[in-house]
Amino acid sequence: MLTPKLTENLAVRQRFQNLAFSRLTNLVRTDGRFFVTEQSGRVMTFPREASPTEATVFLDIQDRVSDAGNEEGLLGLALDPAFARNGHFYIYYSADNPRRSLISRFTATVPNPTTAGLGSELIVMEIPQPFENHNGGQLAFGPDGMLYISLGDGGLGGDPQGNGQDLSTLLGSILRIDVSELGQDGKYRIPPDNPFVDVPDAKGEIWAYGFRNPWRFSFDRQSGDLWVGDVGQNSYEEVNLVVRGGNYGWNILEGAHCYASSAGCDGSGTILPVNEYGANKGCSVIGGYVYRGESIPSLAGTYLYADFCSGDIYGIRVDGGKVVEHELLVDSSLRITSFAEAENGEIYVLSLDGGIFEFLRAVP
Repeated sequence: MLTPKLTENLAVRQRFQNLAFSRLTNLVRTDGRFFVTEQSGRVMTFPREASPTEATVFLDIQDRVSDAGNEEGLLGLALDPAFARNGHFYIYYSADNPRRSLISRFTATVPNPTTAGLGSELIVMEIPQPFENHNGGQLAFGPDGMLYISLGDGGLGGDPQGNGQDLSTLLGSILRIDVSELGQDGKYRIPPDNPFVDVPDAKGEIWAYGFRNPWRFSFDRQSGDLWVGDVGQNSYEEVNLVVRGGNYGWNILEGAHCYASSAGCDGSGTILPVNEYGANKGCSVIGGYVYRGESIPSLAGTYLYADFCSGDIYGIRVDGGKVVEHELLVDSSLRITSFAEAENGEIYVLSLDGGIFEFLRAVP
């Protein structure tokens, strides 16, 4: 187990107390600024300083975003790897009439990106959504420069359309696309080394599948490993280490267990989660990051994740694909929606009520 003394001396402390936000979903950073997303459809920005006094509107698309469903809205934000030079950034948001998820590119002014033009939107993908929940919503550029996108199974309960196991739909998957040469027509490229490019009727964009609602994922900045927190149905929440072409089981399995089948099920060919926990410990896993900071050396290499309902923050270490250490680190009592990683590897925690918190050693 993780060192008991360490567990007793970890805490979260609110940062940027002068700033107020609503229903935070993401925080990303550049050399000089932070950017946060509000579920209603605003991207806010503020300078990277100890006590900023004001956050300004970077992009406001509330008139394009539908947050009618509790899990809909502005859900994802990723800055282009060349953002400082080209001002490009990507967002994931929900829209209606018809209900769908959009991944769009916008462009900010450079070299001092404090505003983005509404007219700069270039729609990259539109994915029809049959129901209002299980949208996934994370965007992130991987170490390979590709854009990764998480999509839930389409919603309702139990995956009634079977999307999690259907390679002919983008739903229930982690996607990987190349936007490095995005044209004015918004056409992205499917990387030729994606696992299902040559599979008949399969969507070539899929990197891995069998997910219910992969709300948050991240890459380990040291190893490049892809970690995903996949929200469960009623019984189990799970954390997955995702590999190229992997099938993570939903809706055959919930966690490592047969779903909706008292007679057993055939889970052959699926990859079990590296960690799961039951409904007695929470209701919605929030995927985090592998800690690569320096302020808490004993946490080095520990994957941090949380639960939305309990506010508990956990740490796990994995060796050979197996969890060798697992510990409750902080009982925060926050409604945690996401994590963020600073340039130095330190970790921020976002809460639904608008607070941004720093994960750190507690003051004795």
